[in-house]
Amino acid sequence: MSDTDQTLTVSELGDIVRLALEAAMPYGVWVEGEIRGISRSRNGHVYFDLVEPAETPGEAPLATLPVVLFRESRDRVTRVLKRHGDPIRMTDGVRIRIQGVVDYYSPQGRMQLRMSAIDPTFTLGVLAAEREALMRELADSGLLRANASRRMPAVPLRVGLVTSLGSAAHADMITVFERSGLAFTLVEVDTPVQGLGAERRIAAAIRTVCAASVDVVLVARGGGSKTDLAVFDHPDVAHAIAHAPAPVFSGVGHDIDRSVADEVAHTAHTTPTAAAQAVVTVVAAWLGRLDEREAAVVHHSRRAIAAADHRVDLLRRSIAGSIAAALLRAEHRLAGDSARLGRSAQRVDARALAQLDRAVARIDVAQRHALRAADHRVAAAAAHVRALDPALALARGWSITRNGQGNVVRSVADVAAGGTLTTQVADGSVTSTISEVESSNGESNSE
Repeated sequence: MSDTDQTLTVSELGDIVRLALEAAMPYGVWVEGEIRGISRSRNGHVYFDLVEPAETPGEAPLATLPVVLFRESRDRVTRVLKRHGDPIRMTDGVRIRIQGVVDYYSPQGRMQLRMSAIDPTFTLGVLAAEREALMRELADSGLLRANASRRMPAVPLRVGLVTSLGSAAHADMITVFERSGLAFTLVEVDTPVQGLGAERRIAAAIRTVCAASVDVVLVARGGGSKTDLAVFDHPDVAHAIAHAPAPVFSGVGHDIDRSVADEVAHTAHTTPTAAAQAVVTVVAAWLGRLDEREAAVVHHSRRAIAAADHRVDLLRRSIAGSIAAALLRAEHRLAGDSARLGRSAQRVDARALAQLDRAVARIDVAQRHALRAADHRVAAAAAHVRALDPALALARGWSITRNGQGNVVRSVADVAAGGTLTTQVADGSVTSTISEVESSNGESNSE
């Protein structure tokens, strides 16, 4: 046979590869991996890559296998999931175990897996095992109740919301805060709450909202399948909540859902609405206590005022009675004293008139003696004055000398050479100039 006879077309080679794969695995194969790049066509088919992730996050997958789930097989898979309570939603990042036939698709020249079945218990088991391991790690490191130790402010009016803005959960929380009528300030950070990489976005959103100095953080999303809520069982989210400086209220899923985020949060709530209502309740309770204390203060104040008014009224009556009695006693004493004073006044007047008559007589006699004595003293004083009269002394030859300042000269110290003297004699005065001053001890002072 020549080389030309052995030459295959591309489609012939594709058929050989497909037949070889069918012969090698005639009953199909079970494969486990993580969903990446899932998409759904308008005709009902589902396409995605089943990858084996690298051990280090961010590195390229160790292996990738294209998967196609045709509409007929998708309906069977959907029925299987519903029989298990619909716990799994096939989205990016979900680890699954599926059955299918390995096929070679010649038009695109690639090998793919035609999916025909899924094992829900595998995914649920993986999620449960990862959750249990994370819970042990948090408990051993002391982070499980770390956020629960954060002090809850008495009036948490600045609230951080970490959720998908525009979602039903977000709308429910906004409605609760608006209907409360309280002055809440909401710091909102939009973040995806499911899917590949959502855990890193949620953790970053928690740190961002805490940096805005909020009083409390609400991490919330509505209900969903186990795989939809798996992001809240991720270590990144759990550690972000545990290390948050503010209390974190969780409201993830429905009543029956309990995520690791709920376990590590300050307080877990069954729904986003319940989480928002819990914050409103804290503020409303504080306002209620404030109203109660105000009412108690008003009540006690009124009682105290009433008691004081009663005591004042009793004191007023007591004082009025005491004053009336005192006035009556004073009037009696005054009347008695007035009578006694009247009698005493009459006796005093009589004694005073008698004493006055005697005094007048004594004064008359004493006045005559005093006048005669005064006349003698006046005459003696006049004689003495006449004897001291300077004019008489001047007439006898005495003189009075004054210096330039008009002061009487009594000592040589009162004058100085070159000065002037005025000497008064009986019939005038003489002015002279001092040429020399000599003291009694022989010292002299000449001009």
